[in-house]
Amino acid sequence: MASSESAAGTGGAEVRVVPTGATLLVKSGFYAGLEVTVDRDWVVIGRGRSADVVIAEPTISRAHAAIGFDERGFFVQDLGSTNGTLVNGGRAVRQVLKSGDEVQMGRLVVGVTLPT
Repeated sequence: MASSESAAGTGGAEVRVVPTGATLLVKSGFYAGLEVTVDRDWVVIGRGRSADVVIAEPTISRAHAAIGFDERGFFVQDLGSTNGTLVNGGRAVRQVLKSGDEVQMGRLVVGVTLPT
């Protein structure tokens, strides 16, 4: 896993280096086949305009969930959504992800591919 490092000019703030190659692939519905690269340590998925990945799906919240990266690896975190977030069929508030996991937000099902 990548480590945090202090970057010059950031006042000593930690900058998290996100490994390349993490993707989300929509597996069902209108957006089936859409692939999104996870290139930051916090990517919000929702139907609201302020989300990083905007999906016009009425069963997901404006800011439904986020895919994040920290010292433990990639994770999904529900952002207080109405319908919840599932990982491999089980409800998740915050859960570390592994390659091959399926994340469900409302009717949206997303496959996770992570770098090895």
